[in-house]
Parts: sequence; structure tokens; C-alpha cells
Amino acid sequence: MSRPGGSGTVDGVKLVRPARRAVLAVHVVASAGWLGLSVGLLALGLAANTTGAPATVEAAVRSMQLFADWLLLPVALLTLGSGLVLALGTPWGLARHRWVWTKFWLTLATTAATAFALRPGVNDAVAAVSAGHPLPDGGDVLMGPVVSLSAYVFMTVISVLKPWGLTRRGRRLREAARGPAPAEPARV
Repeated sequence: MSRPGGSGTVDGVKLVRPARRAVLAVHVVASAGWLGLSVGLLALGLAANTTGAPATVEAAVRSMQLFADWLLLPVALLTLGSGLVLALGTPWGLARHRWVWTKFWLTLATTAATAFALRPGVNDAVAAVSAGHPLPDGGDVLMGPVVSLSAYVFMTVISVLKPWGLTRRGRRLREAARGPAPAEPARV
């Protein structure tokens, strides 16, 4: 990390180019992985809901459990952490641009939903199916992947388009970086 002389990031600390590129690569790969896992979960949820074969339902929800228990949370946390490092270590900042701020809160919300809603729902479905019961509520294994996939696609789009401009904080920081406004000439 280096300390730039111009507009800073967190306390003026800025990621140097190789570090920024490495963190960006990790962030993009983790985000794409999270998106791919959601597509896989959606396919498995659809298979569990549309088949009449109990063995297929059980295989689908057990596969969903494997994704949910071993892959989703680490990938979600890696996405969140690398995004925070990028936001805080680059001029984009965390709360300077609306699209970055929106991505942060959506990533935080979807990470929490993964931990506290999706995983328990999948685990309940596995427990029921393993005990020989039918799938308790097909919507439980479909709703999480549908919502998360929608959120990740939206976050990908705003990462590319970078809409909405600066936040109030971003405008204040930009004005502060420009310095005081020139004094108006005295009228005679």
C-alpha cells in the first residue's frame, strides 16, 4: 500500500496497482463463483420440485446441502471481504458512489440470507426427505436461489454500468478536494 498525495481513500491509504489487480481478480472470480453456485442451486431446486421420483428429490436436496454447507458461505465471505478491500483501498471508496454503496449492502444482505435463511431451509429439506417425508415446501429450495441470483445479476450489471453518481458524502469529499471556492470580486 502507498500513501497518495491527492484525494485519498481510507486515511489516504491506497492499494498499489499490483495489489489492486490481485484483489480485483479475487473479487471477480469469487463473485462469478457465487453467481454460478446460485445457478446450480436453482437447477437443483427445480429438479427437486419437478420430479416425482423420491430418489431424485433426495439427491437434489443433498447436492444443494453440499453447496450450501461447504461452498456458499466461504465464497460469499470472500466476495464481501475482497469488495471491502477494493472499496476502501481505491478512489471508488465505500460510501462515495451510490453503485458501490448499493453493492456493499446487497452483498451484506445476501451473505446474511445465505447463512441464516438459505442454509437452514436446505438443511430442513434434507432432514425431511432423508426421513422419508416429501419435500416440505418446494418454495423453500427455490426462493433462495431465485432471490440471490437476481441480486447477483443486478450487482453485476451495476458494476459494469456504474450508475447513479456520487453519494452526499462523495460530493462533500469531492468539494473538499477541490479546495475553497474562489472569492467573488467586490462590486463597486
